[in-house]
Amino acid sequence: MTQLALVIDLNVCVGCHACVTSCKEWNTSGWAGPLTDLRPYGEDPTGTFFNRVQTYEAGVFPHTETYHFPKSCLHCEDPPCVPVCPTGASYKREDNGVVLVDYDKCIGCKYCSWACPYGAREIDEKQRVMKKCTLCIDRITDMSLPESERKPACVLACPTSARLFGDVHDSDSEVSVAIREQGGYALQPEWGTKPANHYLPRRKTRIQIHEDELVRADNPLKKELLPSLPEGGETLDDVAW
Repeated sequence: MTQLALVIDLNVCVGCHACVTSCKEWNTSGWAGPLTDLRPYGEDPTGTFFNRVQTYEAGVFPHTETYHFPKSCLHCEDPPCVPVCPTGASYKREDNGVVLVDYDKCIGCKYCSWACPYGAREIDEKQRVMKKCTLCIDRITDMSLPESERKPACVLACPTSARLFGDVHDSDSEVSVAIREQGGYALQPEWGTKPANHYLPRRKTRIQIHEDELVRADNPLKKELLPSLPEGGETLDDVAW
């Protein structure tokens, strides 16, 4: 059976949120939308997202590291959200393994969110139904699109190609090769849900920073140390363009 999934390379994810905004843009007006926003501006903004990027800081200056961790539904092969749904709204497609929610059947009881160990489900506060990543099912199954565009919006938008998409059951697919050759792993396999999405680990790099490199020549707080212009000399303010 085909099992479509994302493979995310944590080594090249720069946390730019292009995946977040492209997901929001495509799915707000698509099959799975709208993705409601409440109080989008100002303090305490809330809204519905299929994909979020969590950023962590580790270490002590100057030996610090920043980690970006994109997170969405993992489209588990044995999804615990499906059997707990009392109305059958949560289901897994047999043809491609994508886990979806039928909004017409969902009653917003949140059983699926309690069953999901990854916190991938969100309730739309306006529609009162549970929502989650669909792998852009309306896009990847649209045969009118060129094959190169039948990918989730987040994959197409990623500027560093940190996201791969394909069939993890096909040993020759790009995603399977990446998992095999780069040590890809599933998130929290001990839960027994067999997440289809995988992550490629960060490769450790070491940077030697010398103390003098921590002082910026253009630091505005050190203006007094910059060479002064000769008195009466011409500056850019004196040039007529």
